[in-house]
Amino acid sequence: MHDLTRSQLLVYGAVAIALLVVGARWVLASGSSAASDGAVSYTSGGSNSGSSGGGASFSAGPGGEDVVVDVAGEVRRPGVYRMPAGSRVNDALARAGGATPAASVDAINLAARLSDGQQVTIPAGAASTAGVPAGTGSSVPAAAGAAFASAGPISLGSATVADLDTIDGIGPVTAQDIIEFRDQHGGVSSVDELSQISGIGPATMESLRARLQP
Repeated sequence: MHDLTRSQLLVYGAVAIALLVVGARWVLASGSSAASDGAVSYTSGGSNSGSSGGGASFSAGPGGEDVVVDVAGEVRRPGVYRMPAGSRVNDALARAGGATPAASVDAINLAARLSDGQQVTIPAGAASTAGVPAGTGSSVPAAAGAAFASAGPISLGSATVADLDTIDGIGPVTAQDIIEFRDQHGGVSSVDELSQISGIGPATMESLRARLQP
């Protein structure tokens, strides 16, 4: 093999350098195109979204990832939704169709950032218990429930001191006197017989007649 001359070495070196420059430019151009393709655009809410916030748009860069959240409670379309990275609770509420009339939106932080796997629950407003009759719900105090239960006629033959104590004008002492009178006479055939008891006057008898039966 013949030795390369100095001029030939220079030519080969120049060709190699030119190839390196072309290759470097191609690599840089490819990397720039890939970085540009990495940005993804999202639009919250689809064409079927009924909320006013359905048109808000979000952009996630190459490092952003979607989050999946469960929207429940007082919303029009509860369900699991995929949201863009960086979305807020308000965005999830909009995707679920907005809050129902019964919702208490003020009870949650609409500006909180969503995290993957999070459940967003929109609570209902506090139900009012005003006007509920005594004895119709579990929250009624026991004393009120007992008074409500004893509103009907009381059988004098089986009445207790507690039963008689619920009658207007009858206290524990008079109630005890009535029980003793009944036991001493072997029962009472008429409520009017109770007028024989000391301390029971006409007004008290009216209350007894309204609430007692023999």
